[in-house]
Amino acid sequence: MELDHFSVPCRNKVASATLVAGLCGVPWSETGIGPFSPVYVSDSITLDFDETDEPFPILHFAFRVSPAEFDQILARIRAAGIKYRSAVHAPVDMKVDTAHGGKIVYWNEPDGHQWELLTESYAREPK
Repeated sequence: MELDHFSVPCRNKVASATLVAGLCGVPWSETGIGPFSPVYVSDSITLDFDETDEPFPILHFAFRVSPAEFDQILARIRAAGIKYRSAVHAPVDMKVDTAHGGKIVYWNEPDGHQWELLTESYAREPK
């Protein structure tokens, strides 16, 4: 079983999709199937940004990447002026966590969602 797509509530679907795709260095489209702006995270998963004026929960997305991809994405986060932190519920410290055998950062743009970038999964046993 594989997760195919996930709907991400947001205030401005084009701005949100543009930001996430730009930071991650992946393709996106202003329009997709239905009312979404899709971001093609990989060959097997799409984030469908769905614009709403209604309240929505803050979601958490974690992307596992290679060390080289991590450095490239972090450089784009810094260039965009996005504040980040080294711990999930900590204040902004503009630092990278290396305590879990890899690198981890968190940020909350767009729309307050919590985005996580990591090089080693702490949620799974190593292969």
